[in-house]
Amino acid sequence: MPLLDIRNLSVSIPTSEGEVHAVRAVSLEIERGEVHGVIGESGCGKTMTGMAVLGLAPKGARIVADRFNFDGEDLRERAAQLRGRRIGMIAQDPAAALNPVLSIARQMDDVIRAHRDLPHRGRHAEAVELLAATGLPDPERVLRSYPHQLSGGMQQRVVIAQALATGAEFLIADEPTTALDVSVGAQVLALLRKLVTERGLTVLMITHDMDVIAEACDRATVLYAGRSVETGPVDAVLQSPGHPYTRALLAALPDAAPLGARLAAIEGSIPPPRSAIAGCAFASRCPQALQQCAATPPPGRNRAAHRWLCHLPEDAA
Repeated sequence: MPLLDIRNLSVSIPTSEGEVHAVRAVSLEIERGEVHGVIGESGCGKTMTGMAVLGLAPKGARIVADRFNFDGEDLRERAAQLRGRRIGMIAQDPAAALNPVLSIARQMDDVIRAHRDLPHRGRHAEAVELLAATGLPDPERVLRSYPHQLSGGMQQRVVIAQALATGAEFLIADEPTTALDVSVGAQVLALLRKLVTERGLTVLMITHDMDVIAEACDRATVLYAGRSVETGPVDAVLQSPGHPYTRALLAALPDAAPLGARLAAIEGSIPPPRSAIAGCAFASRCPQALQQCAATPPPGRNRAAHRWLCHLPEDAA
């Protein structure tokens, strides 16, 4: 049984101007010990899916799913109890996630005290151990520091240590390298992979960066307009993409264009979140769109564990 098992999740938010379909039909199956990447443009529903798993969807949001389970427990009923205890969060902006007026020692102690019944000395030792586990040199000095005295990479490692301090076995990493330069971001991804191996963690990696998917993830799911359009092992998704949107994302990477050539771009934009979608949401932007694409929901295609939605025959992928 997958640790996280989601089938046809939708999250809609009522507003005075109509219902916003933040997530329309997302499906995820994440096994224990896996790093599973979720990728797509801004507005595709990546972060809202993570917030729904944490039980932090906006007030009044309507969550509907055929299945929405974590280790067999229904997240619609149990998310608040599982959050922090078994499911943790790594925010994308560590500077915003840390309180600027409190020392790292105080912030680590607050997290550990909320989740562990330890005396002060034991909490201090635990904080030192967790900071060391994230590769921070001289944890005692880090504990005495304030966030502004640490680099962005060090701040991100502190945020990861806080997530570990909860005892959570499943971490949602929301764009964990966005605020970091390339070399530091690569170090953070390597750290997460190391922690997955050493501590038996499972990670949902939310990103817009195909390089992060290639470097850190075992499996990946591509979202478009709030829907899962492709999922499978990373090698299959990146090397033999089935959905035209995935192929367009890969074609738009800088490395995909010959030296001096104009970079590829995906013309058009994602359908507005208040609009209804009858067929394939990508139809208006797809250079291979067929007549039925705009009006008829696309069927499922698959090659073993690699699945996608598309009207095009499998041999056209």
